[in-house]
Amino acid sequence: MSILVKGVTAGYGRDRAIVENIDLTIATGEVTILIGPNGCGKSTLLKTIGRLLKPRTGTIHADDLDVLRNHPKRVARTIAYLPQSPAVPTAITVEQLVGYGRAPHQSLLGLRSPKDIELVDQAIAATGLAELRFKPVAELSGGQRQRAFIAMALAQDTPYVMLDEPTTFLDIKHQVETLDLVRHLHGAGRTSIVVLHDIAQAARYGDRLVVMHEGRIVAEGKPADVVTPELIRNVYGLDCEVYADPVSGTPVVTPR
Repeated sequence: MSILVKGVTAGYGRDRAIVENIDLTIATGEVTILIGPNGCGKSTLLKTIGRLLKPRTGTIHADDLDVLRNHPKRVARTIAYLPQSPAVPTAITVEQLVGYGRAPHQSLLGLRSPKDIELVDQAIAATGLAELRFKPVAELSGGQRQRAFIAMALAQDTPYVMLDEPTTFLDIKHQVETLDLVRHLHGAGRTSIVVLHDIAQAARYGDRLVVMHEGRIVAEGKPADVVTPELIRNVYGLDCEVYADPVSGTPVVTPR
């Protein structure tokens, strides 16, 4: 079981393609992290896998589900997608926001089932938001707000969860809390696909890294195999040293 991307080319409008001829397999049960320079196509690829952007060519399958040919609601029962800096709806509470994650499983009337209630409760507990359950989302700190949106994705109860730069605008403490939560999702049986900029964080939290450059995948594999001085120089144009983090043992990049 996996997400299989074959020959995908995608872009915006009539502009040139942002990602070209992408072949990628997202293995079930892993945290896969996309890294690469700004504008290399990481977010575009994630949107395309989640069916927010229609590719010009190629196919995408999530297990036996044809992502591009099925109804969006059915796709949303398989893949949860959290964009960069999601908009905060006005005057809704944490509980209401998390409840939105159940929408793909509900009828047009939006009536909540016992299972909906149970999964919302579980998502709120798993993200440590019980004490903030009835607090307006607009009043939360950046880290709390990010946890609330991840709880919404968790309540969606999909086997695949995609997060586009979930640590953007967060301080280091909240970045760590958010990425620890990504690992928690993994422990709960979810397969996560995450876009990150910080190479050390990607190496520490990812089971597998996918490196993109100029719209193409140029390397993929375990962090220790992928993050090398040669790759960083070729992809980022930076001369550096790569050494093992003294705590995690995963690669850290230091400019020369």
